Amino acid sequence: MVDSTADANMDAVQRRLMFEDECILVDENDKVVGHDTKYNCHLMEKIESENLLHRAFSVFLFNSKYELLLQQRSATKVTFPLVWTNTCCSHPLYRESELIDENALGVRNAAQRKLLDELGIPAEDVPVDQFTPLGRMLYKAPSDGKWGEHELDYLLFIVRDVSVHPNPDEVADVKYVNREQLKEILRKADAGEEGIKLSPWFRLVVDNFIFKWWDHVEKGTLKEAADMKTIHRLI
Repeated sequence: MVDSTADANMDAVQRRLMFEDECILVDENDKVVGHDTKYNCHLMEKIESENLLHRAFSVFLFNSKYELLLQQRSATKVTFPLVWTNTCCSHPLYRESELIDENALGVRNAAQRKLLDELGIPAEDVPVDQFTPLGRMLYKAPSDGKWGEHELDYLLFIVRDVSVHPNPDEVADVKYVNREQLKEILRKADAGEEGIKLSPWFRLVVDNFIFKWWDHVEKGTLKEAADMKTIHRLI
């Protein structure tokens, strides 16, 4: 067992979540093989030595003007602090309501929970049946010398006008962007301007999927774009 006193500098909220939250461990075909703490699942040493792979989700929420809501992760986040990313990125937990595989219902339940936790978006603003799971990707990304990600990530799209009240323990800033504004953020991140950094999973989605899927958002044809059989291995 990991000694929690070893990370005395960790923010208290983040430390509690690291040790109390149990992520769902899966194999590379997304079959559940067990569970472990969020702490262990994000230690690069564990990821590399035990090949720990956990289930995750990334929500892309668009308003009725088809603008994408982005968040900047808080400075106290253990992995990838202050990077800009998609609306909400987290993990379904090892609990009955979030282990339901049918139509990715467990993951959609988790997404609804975390949109409230991170962004203060009420559950009634984001009904679970309004999320469209578009695909899954497997990736690995170190954050610093100690922490990182190794995730099988469900990509969930939803078009809703919502009330947003960010939780400062989780989120430093939010903004809605259209396609051209997102392209400008990408340009600045690539050029190292204004200190803008993007999360690696968001960058993978942007580089591989986002703009073709945005077309379906605007046309109302998201379900036509869905492919939940393929696991895109972007390592």
